[in-house]
Amino acid sequence: MSRKPTRGYYVKGQFVAAGSELDVQLQAERKGTQGASRTDRKRESAALQALGEDLLGLRADLFARLPLPDALRDALAEAQRITNFEGRRRQMQYVGKLMRQLDAATIDAMRAALDEQHNGSAAENQLLHAAEQWRERLLADDAALPAWMAAHPATDTQQLRALIRQARKDAPPAGQVAVSQGLAPRKGRAYRELFQLLRAQLAARDALPNSFASEPEHE
Repeated sequence: MSRKPTRGYYVKGQFVAAGSELDVQLQAERKGTQGASRTDRKRESAALQALGEDLLGLRADLFARLPLPDALRDALAEAQRITNFEGRRRQMQYVGKLMRQLDAATIDAMRAALDEQHNGSAAENQLLHAAEQWRERLLADDAALPAWMAAHPATDTQQLRALIRQARKDAPPAGQVAVSQGLAPRKGRAYRELFQLLRAQLAARDALPNSFASEPEHE
C-alpha cells in the first residue's frame, strides 16, 4: 500500500510540510508582514488626507502653482464650500482617495508649498533681513542715506528722511534704567513704518510681492 503524499510547498528549494512547525512559523511571519503593510497603508492614507486638509488653507498664489489634476482641485474647492461636518468628512475622504493617486513629485510640491507659506521662501526671508539691516544702518549713520538713494532712487526721499528723524526721536533712552522700565523693547510707529517703506522698495526692485512678508514679531 502506497503512502499518501505529504501536502506542502517549497520555499527557496526547501520542502515545507503543511502543518509542520516550519509551516506555522512561515505563515505567522507572512501574516505579520501583511499586517504591517496594511497598517502602513492606512497610516499613509491618513497622512495624505491630512495633507489634503492642509491644502484648504494654502495661499491662493501657492495653490495655483501646484500641478494638481482638475478632479482634485474641484474636490478641494467643494470641501471649502461644505459646512456640514459629516458632509465635509466624506468629502475629505474623497480628497484622500484622489491624493493616493498622485505621484511622489506632486506630493513633494504640496509639502514644499505649505512649508513656504509657514516659513517663507528663501527670497522672502532674504528681503526681510535686508530691510532690517538697512533700517539699522539708516538709523545709526547719516552716511547710509545717500547709499540707499543711490541703490533705490525711486524712494520718496522726503518721506524716508521724516521716518528716520521720527524713529530716532522715538528711540527709548539707553541704559539700565530704560531696560528696567520696560522701554528698551518698545519701538515707535515711525520705526515700523520705516521698515515697511524699505521692504516695499526692496520688493519692487526684485519684482517680489510686497504683501507676503511682515515684520518679525519681536519688533
